[in-house]
Amino acid sequence: MTQSKLSIAIYPGTFDPITLGHENIAHRATKIFNKIIVAVANNTNKQCFFSFEERVNLVKSVFKDYENIQVIGFTGLLMDFVELQNAKVVIRGLRAVSDFEYEFQLAGMNRKLYPNVETIFLTPSEQFTFLSSSLVREVASLGGNTDQFVSSIVQEALKRTEH
Repeated sequence: MTQSKLSIAIYPGTFDPITLGHENIAHRATKIFNKIIVAVANNTNKQCFFSFEERVNLVKSVFKDYENIQVIGFTGLLMDFVELQNAKVVIRGLRAVSDFEYEFQLAGMNRKLYPNVETIFLTPSEQFTFLSSSLVREVASLGGNTDQFVSSIVQEALKRTEH
């Protein structure tokens, strides 16, 4: 008996920068869904290391060889973007218990606004549970080696950027 996969899921984030943990979650989500849209948020309330355009381009570069992962930048309310893409599922990554409270509140608010959209939580593989974009930015800004945390494309971009 073959299992059918669900259709479209949105994996949103600022991805500043995209880490191996993010990649791990997106890759694993392709085993569940036919298409993953990695939605790069243009969060104007957040001071980002990379510009919106740089983040979108980096994420596109990271996933260029995945035919079932599409990368789209968006501005505004996530749920409006989800509806525009005809998706019914949002994927959120949970690294630790400390992530849960915020993500739980966010999922509840989204469900209240858009009851037809479900949030699914995925945890990264064990080697990535400690990994966050903010830690990668800190290591990079202090001249540390980030090759264990990000793809070579992102590592090169971090080296080129002075912040």
